[in-house]
Amino acid sequence: MTKKRILFLGETYRADAITWMNGLRDFGDFEIVTWELQTANNGINRLFRLLELAKALLTIKKIAKRLHPDMIIAERTTSYGFLAAYSGIQPIAIAQQGITDLWPENTITYPLKKRIQKYAFQKANLIHAWGEAMADHMKVSGDYSNKIMILPKGINLDFFEFQDASHSQMIHAVVTRSLFPEYQHLLILKAFGILKQKNIPFKLVIIGDGPEMKNLKNAARQLQIANETEFTGWIENTKIPTYLQAANYYISTPVTEGVSASLFEAMACGCFPIVSDLPGNQHWIQQKINGILVGVKNEFNLAEELQWAFRNPEFTQKVILANRKFVEENANYKINMKKIALKYHELIAAVSTTV
Repeated sequence: MTKKRILFLGETYRADAITWMNGLRDFGDFEIVTWELQTANNGINRLFRLLELAKALLTIKKIAKRLHPDMIIAERTTSYGFLAAYSGIQPIAIAQQGITDLWPENTITYPLKKRIQKYAFQKANLIHAWGEAMADHMKVSGDYSNKIMILPKGINLDFFEFQDASHSQMIHAVVTRSLFPEYQHLLILKAFGILKQKNIPFKLVIIGDGPEMKNLKNAARQLQIANETEFTGWIENTKIPTYLQAANYYISTPVTEGVSASLFEAMACGCFPIVSDLPGNQHWIQQKINGILVGVKNEFNLAEELQWAFRNPEFTQKVILANRKFVEENANYKINMKKIALKYHELIAAVSTTV
């Protein structure tokens, strides 16, 4: 039997994309070929990226004729997802990047993005919602319920092993989100500045890189927490479990959230989660049952909840044990990616019988 070939459109360096592609290779025996835009999506580069996207309409058609893929998959419904829909390849599976790809809403390109997304949804055979909250946002755009598959890709639980660090006599917190403004690392630093004033012992580890690095390091010095704060910069994904296993708290305070693999990774490794009170997190975290939800622009709330969790070690230890089991049951990469790979084979078979 000939191995089926999938064309993947997306940013291949991203951990989520790597998980997606590796899962299809491991559990679907697919051959994966990739294509991605080369222009960064920030500042003045956004204009050049739009021009590259327009040029890509012809490029994708040429790739389709040359490679003859059996299926095309894409992340981000308003860019790569649109290209997949336009490619002429069948079947098509697309996935949103976050709770919505129509963000931020107050930009001049919002109406265009909305039309592009509608086109992608209409053409797609399968729309991935990595969680319920994402599916809810998709349904606002139209009646696509019969196309939506609600299932996270999951994480490799053999890689993200559990370790109980809840006995620590200090707050040892880790942040694993990229250093972009929307992840609000400054809010986290301010919260720990409050803890410093109250003489609460802590170590804060911020993993990742991004345009906010210099500003955040300056802020740490101004808040007088530079000695307690470690900025690792970019590290290989293989090293992240070590940092998570050494920590007893995971913090993430973005202003928007879809389904966070970083949250699953932290829960799997034994970190008590304190995350933004957003729909994307509310599906996984129940307030003071298996974690804590905090206001997205309130460092005082974050500082207060960190103190509460630190003063209730019996509760946090019970939570981290339950969270490991929860991830095993709901976000197991080996189980979920097998289901996704099987669905792709079914779609390919269905298309081949109609040709």
